[in-house]
Amino acid sequence: MDPPGQVNVRMTLTSPACPAAAYIPQEVEGKVRTIPGVKDAKVEVVWDPPWHPNMMSEAAKLQLGLM
Repeated sequence: MDPPGQVNVRMTLTSPACPAAAYIPQEVEGKVRTIPGVKDAKVEVVWDPPWHPNMMSEAAKLQLGLM
């Protein structure tokens, strides 16, 4: 069990060759740390399951013009 205020995020990217692969996890970690009550945050990039556009929310698809 994680201590109170500890947030662990497991996320994937569209591709291991994503040009923002180094930037996005750092950005996510920084944003999570701004949430009230969060004392520490760690982001782990995983590749299973592989990313697929169906994983996107409808709002994200609309914003990107995919709907």
